[in-house]
Amino acid sequence: MTATAPAAAAAAAALPGRGRNLGLALLAFAVTFWAWNIIGPIGVRYAEDLDLTPTQLSMVIATPVLVGSAGRIVTGALTDRFGGRVMFTTLTAVSAVPVLLVLWAGEAGSYVLLLVFGFILGIAGTTFAVGIPFVNAWYEPRKRGFATGLFGAGMGGTALSSFFTPRMVTSFGYATTHVIIAIALLVVAAIVWFGMRDSPLWKPNRDRVLPKLEASARLTVTWQMAFLYAVTFGGFVAFSTYLPTYLKEVYGFGLADAGARTAGFAIAAVIARPLGGWLSDRFGPAVILSVSLGGAAVMAVVIALKPPPELLAGTSFVLMAVFLGLGTGAVFTWVAQKAPAENVGSVTGIVGAAGGFGGYFPPLVMGATYDAQNHSYGVGLGLLCATAVIALIFTIYLARDRVGNTRRG
Repeated sequence: MTATAPAAAAAAAALPGRGRNLGLALLAFAVTFWAWNIIGPIGVRYAEDLDLTPTQLSMVIATPVLVGSAGRIVTGALTDRFGGRVMFTTLTAVSAVPVLLVLWAGEAGSYVLLLVFGFILGIAGTTFAVGIPFVNAWYEPRKRGFATGLFGAGMGGTALSSFFTPRMVTSFGYATTHVIIAIALLVVAAIVWFGMRDSPLWKPNRDRVLPKLEASARLTVTWQMAFLYAVTFGGFVAFSTYLPTYLKEVYGFGLADAGARTAGFAIAAVIARPLGGWLSDRFGPAVILSVSLGGAAVMAVVIALKPPPELLAGTSFVLMAVFLGLGTGAVFTWVAQKAPAENVGSVTGIVGAAGGFGGYFPPLVMGATYDAQNHSYGVGLGLLCATAVIALIFTIYLARDRVGNTRRG
């Protein structure tokens, strides 16, 4: 999505209806993220019913992330062409189908079908790449960090799923829960279609999708931000999807209790994301991202030491969520500052995909390195700490390089 000119972008401050459209984008993002994360919160049930190994369960939980990641590359580019209203409506409505297919796979007790339909469920995770360019077109550059951060709070759909999905399964039954979520997706799709409008400053980019993606892929900023988002958002996705299993294996919590605590983790990250965008607008994204990555590295070590429940362990996970949430907001403030306006959708798609891929592999690593004898995920958390430190060093390098270029210019 592109604005026509800098002067027009500045005029976005006076655009009527931008708050409503931001709210509708947030709603669509939240409900699709709920659907995207519908397997993880009841993964323990699948493990028991289908007698899955930790590695098999990790595959079931992580598979929806795969398409939700790769698909963002395409949806970002398509948003530049068709606009947020069309893309949000289409993706939200279509996501109802794999939710019902997952229901069928679960009722059939088929591990293979769960993997196949979980793969298709990833469609629900692609809406992030629609919202960033959509929101960018409504807001002037100096407020985009906060606006995109607020939109990004829709990742709280994972908190809704973690908290409500296990309880809905207990109260209404497995099948009814999936039907309710599918209906909610269709209702939100209708609300978006009738209530949402693209920014009057947005003009469709009718360039062919593949050349446009190639152009965005040649931008250095795309891959810089992709790496950083893979660490921050990937860490959030990995924790949000795998935490119910982690809490069961390490602390012995049941399905509902683990889901409630996972919801608390997600809520903390959701609150921190717009805060990260707002602070990045004021102090610069590199500063906030450095705080985020440094904090995440420290908390990975703390969590690996298995602090006792409830206060110490709960505080540790909440702090991890806050640091990761700050980082996700900071990265897309940096994207808004550095990406060319005509490539925002395509760059967002690639960066968003990297974030999703960043969330795909950690659950697999956690499952593969789990020490059943000691009930420990120490190896996986150690790798997370090392990755965060590398990303921190890279962030400091980018910040200093930018300052050096500014001085030389």
